This record gives sequence, C-alpha cells and structure tokens, in this order.
Amino acid sequence: MTRIVILDPADNVGTVTGALAKGEQGANAAIPRGHKIALADIPKGAEVTKYAQVIGWASEEIAKGDHVHTENVEFRNISHEHVFGVNLRPAATPAKMDSFMGYRRPNGRVGTRNFIAILTSVNCSATAARQIAAHFTPEKLADYPNVDGVTAFVHGTGCGMAGSGDGFEALQRVMWGYAKNPNVGAVLMAGLGCEMNQIDWLIEAYGLTPGPLFQTMNIQDVGGLRKTIELGVKKVEAMLPIVNAAERTECPASELMVALQCGGSDAWSGITANPALGYACDLLAGQGATGVLAETPEIYGAEHLLTRRAASPEVGEKLLSLISWWEDYTARNKGSMDNNPSPGNKKGGLTTILEKSLGAAAKGGTTPLNGVYKYAEPVTARGFTFMDSPGYDPASVTGQIASGCNLVAFTTGRGSAFGSKPSPSIKIATNSEMYGRMTEDMDVNAGRILTGEATVEEVGREIYELLLRIASGEKSKSEAQGLGDYEFVPWQIGAVM
Repeated sequence: MTRIVILDPADNVGTVTGALAKGEQGANAAIPRGHKIALADIPKGAEVTKYAQVIGWASEEIAKGDHVHTENVEFRNISHEHVFGVNLRPAATPAKMDSFMGYRRPNGRVGTRNFIAILTSVNCSATAARQIAAHFTPEKLADYPNVDGVTAFVHGTGCGMAGSGDGFEALQRVMWGYAKNPNVGAVLMAGLGCEMNQIDWLIEAYGLTPGPLFQTMNIQDVGGLRKTIELGVKKVEAMLPIVNAAERTECPASELMVALQCGGSDAWSGITANPALGYACDLLAGQGATGVLAETPEIYGAEHLLTRRAASPEVGEKLLSLISWWEDYTARNKGSMDNNPSPGNKKGGLTTILEKSLGAAAKGGTTPLNGVYKYAEPVTARGFTFMDSPGYDPASVTGQIASGCNLVAFTTGRGSAFGSKPSPSIKIATNSEMYGRMTEDMDVNAGRILTGEATVEEVGREIYELLLRIASGEKSKSEAQGLGDYEFVPWQIGAVM
C-alpha cells in the first residue's frame, strides 16, 4: 500500500504518511513522516509544486525518490497575477438555521462567555490588575454562577512609544476591542497616570461611557499600589451582582464570530485540520455568521487564491496592500518573508512559507472574501473575512478577539498548548499521533481524515457542532486547564523609545 499522499496530478512532490527507509516506496534515502518525496526528476532552478502551486525552487538537482526539504529547496519572493472576484462561491443555504445559548448584550451583540475584564493602559499597572483579579478566587465567585471569571489583561507596552501612528492606534484598538467584546460583561481599566497611552484619550476617541459596568482608575490619582488594589477590588465587587444577572438565551448562529487560527503547524495542517476548519467556516457563512482569518505573513504566496474570492475589487486591493506593507516591513527590518516556517514547522515537514501559506489559507473555506480589516479593527462584514496580523499566534488571536471574535478555532500539528480569554478556544489536531499524546489539550482529531476514518466534510461538521456547544457554555479543553490569562499579547508596531 502506498504511503505517499499526492494532492494534485500537477504536483512533483508527495507527502509520506509514515517514515520511509531507503529503498521503500522508491525512496533514495530515509524520509521522515510528513516530509516530501520527489515524484519526478526536478532540475536545479525548477519549480517545486504542491497543491498545484509553487512552494519553492530546486536549489540543486533533485532526483525522483529524493527527500525534498530545506537542503535542496530555496525560497524566492513570488509575484502572482492577481484577479478579483472570479471564484465566487456563495455559501450553501442550510437545511435549518441553528442556534446557541448566548448572552445578549444591550447593544444587540451576543457573547459566548461572561467575564469581568481588568484592562491595563500600561505595563506599570500590570501588578495592580493581576492582584485585583487574583482576589476573586473560585470560592469568592461561587455565589455568581453566571460570571465566568475576573481576568486581568496586562501587556508590556503603553509607554515609551509614539503618541500617534500605527503602534499607538493598534494598542488603542485592542483596548477598545476588549472592552467592547461581547464576552465581556464589565470592564475595570487601570493605569498609572503619566503614561503615553492615556485612559482619558481612549474614552474620548472611542466614545466609551463610564458607568457601573465601565470603571477607570489611575495609581497616581488613587494614591499608590495598595490603595489602587483595594479600590479595584471594591469596584469589581460592585460589578459582580450586575454581571451575574445576565442569563443565557437562545440566539441565532449568525451571532458567532470565529477566529480562524493555526499554530505549531506540520505537513498535515493543509491536508486535514485546515480544510476541515474551512468546511466549518463555510457552514458558519451559510448561517450568516463570520469567520476571521488572520496571520498575514502566513498567506504570503497564497494571496492570489484569496483575491480570486474577493467580493469586490476594493476588498482584493485591500488585501494586496497588506502584503505590500509586510514586504516593506520585513525588508526594512532586514528580515525575510520566509522567516516562518519555524524550526518546529520544518521538523514537521514544512519547507517554505509558500508551502505553509497554501495550507494555512485553507482555514478560510471556499466562500467569498467579504471584508479585509486592520489589526484589531471591528469586523462588520458577515461570512469569510480577513484581519491583518503577525503570524505569532498570541498577538494574532489578541487582535481577532479585539475585532469582535467570540470564539477561537485553532488547528495544530506539532501540539500548541494555547487558550484564550475572554473568547474560548478549541484545538484541532492535524494527526492522530499527536492527538493521542495530547488528548488533554486537543478537542478534535482531524487526523482521522488521513487514515480514512472520516472525511474533511465530516470533521468540518464536527468542528461546527462543537463550536455551537462551546458557545452555549460547554468548556473547551484549554478552558478546563485554565489557559488564557497570559495569552493577551497586543502587537507592538514601531519603535520603543
């Protein structure tokens, strides 16, 4: 039986499902599981193709049966012809409209969780925020069963930065986005007082209205750290009964906004878990819900496939402008768009960012691309959308939650131990071996696709139905392990001064 997966007849490499010894299946040398084998001779300088797309160029002569990886494949910046809106496939009309039990907020948006968030304007107030949150132990919250927790969202910036420009605006969008996320029932914002990122400016810029469920304070005004912690505890204690009064009600699935994320990827990500999540994204789009793809460096080399799905030329051009920004950003910082894949990705069989991107883009399914947004910018379009972000998972998910995502779906092949608050994250394993090692962390095993035990569509439906249950209050495995308190990482853009 063949142990080589060939994704398209046009491909000149295949992926091995199990380690091959020299001589097995025509291998000229030992080939690790998940790595590529040459299906034909590939001359030096010729294109290496997978998914019927270019993933690199042969840096030396490659013979049929050779191991194809970093030692004989090189990356080059690629220039595709971009066309817009020529591959528009509307979402299929579902047989029935689904629902979940969520928290309907006064502004009409719907949460899947009900947190009290302590947000910091600057690193200098991080200790105060963490100590306030630590006061509210599970025992103290036992009388408030509808409150999912009191969580401090702290970061390492907020000062030593320009008071305008991309970095400042991105941080303010993150803070505003978390304060407005429908999974947050109340907000306490804590600052130092003299920082660049002034709380008063945020309130003025974004029209936030202080009240019983939105409180602010500065350490310098209150009179020091101890007094700030004591005051913060009192403010949260006053919020608890009000937040607890919220109850879950039946809400349409159209109110879901799901962050589509991958991390610790391997060769199977683009074959099993990502296409399955893409199918789930199509099901969400059919319900009128929203999927938000991100990680702009990780669609590099696949953006031409997304522009073909752009609902308008403006949407397509907006995506291409992000790609241009990232090319300039990496060049002026003396980097390369091929900085990703990481060492773990390469060990898992991924050779270039082009290969990784083609697999990562599959998370977005097949429906039209209806909107492209800046980092942490509110996502307003329905269906499949894109938000600019780095490929670094915590920074990317932070932006997606700030943009309004009330759930996170995270695929992984190497085994990322990740969770997020206030929006719960489900983990989707690309292969059964890793799923077996990390069953306490993985919610779905997409590796069954590779073994023939399930189809992409069946696993995609499983992901979709799990998202509905998690949205209704079922705990994901990352929630059960307490992940999410340290994964708030706003993207720092620009100079630290």
